[in-house]
Amino acid sequence: MRWPVWRIAVAERSMEPVLYPGDWLLAWRGLRRGRALRIRTGQLVIASHPARPELLLVKRAARPQPGGWWLESDNPGAGTVDSRSFGPVPISLIRGRVLLRYRRGPR
Repeated sequence: MRWPVWRIAVAERSMEPVLYPGDWLLAWRGLRRGRALRIRTGQLVIASHPARPELLLVKRAARPQPGGWWLESDNPGAGTVDSRSFGPVPISLIRGRVLLRYRRGPR
């Protein structure tokens, strides 16, 4: 059995001012592999990049699309990659739903 809560480090500025590099996230990835997560518009999610599945992205679920979600950055000026460049993300590539953010040490 895998642990349903997952810890992820934020490494880029695409979600500022909500998330900053150095922040840590706890994300819910579910109890059963292969079962779709419940996602609502506005939630932060962890997703695999559609063209590079090993690359994880933290994005906001902007709206549901047929077969997936439109994911957007809060800070598109940071030169970020989101659904504006690769389109809707299939639900199978959404790996987790962010539960909480915390910081390690001072900024």
